[in-house]
Amino acid sequence: MKKIINQPEEILNQMLEGLTYAYSDLVERVNETDVIVKKDKEAGKVGLVSGGGSGHEPSHAGFVGRGMLSAAVCGEVFTSPTPDQVLEGIKAADTGSGVLLIIKNYSGDVMNFEMAKDMAEMEDIEVETIIVDDDIAVEDSTYTAGRRGVAGTVLVHKILGAYAEQGKSLAEIKEIADKLVPNIKTIGLALTGATVPAVGKPGFVLEDDEIEYGVGIHGEPGYRKEKLQPSKGLAKELVAKLKAEFNWNTGDKFGVLVNGLGSTPLMEQFVFINDVKELLAEEGLTIEFKKVGDLMTAIDMSGLSLTMIKLEDEWTEQLNFPVTTIAW
Repeated sequence: MKKIINQPEEILNQMLEGLTYAYSDLVERVNETDVIVKKDKEAGKVGLVSGGGSGHEPSHAGFVGRGMLSAAVCGEVFTSPTPDQVLEGIKAADTGSGVLLIIKNYSGDVMNFEMAKDMAEMEDIEVETIIVDDDIAVEDSTYTAGRRGVAGTVLVHKILGAYAEQGKSLAEIKEIADKLVPNIKTIGLALTGATVPAVGKPGFVLEDDEIEYGVGIHGEPGYRKEKLQPSKGLAKELVAKLKAEFNWNTGDKFGVLVNGLGSTPLMEQFVFINDVKELLAEEGLTIEFKKVGDLMTAIDMSGLSLTMIKLEDEWTEQLNFPVTTIAW
């Protein structure tokens, strides 16, 4: 293992200290917690809180700021934050108008965030939740009942964050969230496994010429291994899977997100979206939003994911709504 770290057991604390030092104009750390909160909280606006295990940077602390999340709760690497940590995130985000918890569908996250919701309500804070389950690769997986929550979660942060910034109520945002999440779907592929610092070796190993479709962001097994092929072939596989899920029609409006998993150069991500572009043009879809970059990583995993969102007119506007965050 070759990594720029000190003691593996200090990596979360030291990462958060470095993040808040580098972006001290945007965010701060809540004392004695692993909660990152935005500095310019405004009374009267719904707070948005997300989080989960660390190792997915810039998710989620990178999306704390005006127009996206109010706070991010950072667990240990690939480990859910505890309910009391999530409660601190809720309290930090609440300005009197309630808080929405955006939860990726992993069993530990769901359990701990919902426990924190109950604890917050005992302190008279109104809380709603939305569970994101955008990964279409497998139905159930390690640590997950039902589909996993992956890169599409970032689009949920973006759209709901824009609505919160514009003053929507908690009930209104919850109603939008329930409609939004089923319209976001993701599928990915891995070229290498991720190395958790405390473990010191990759979570799984692929041969030099091998890839695996559908691997999760914690290295959960995917649905098929095969020989690496050119980007066009990879794009064809992922677009075909998404087409089967959406059952789209010519002229339908979509947004596209190509997400790097940590060790895939932007050059390769741009090559990939160029191939996706051609395939979606053949389908006659209207692509109203595009984004490329490392947004929901798996530490140092090599690979990428493709997210598509079936758009309603107002959602496109929210995706383009201005934000002030570290990583959007």
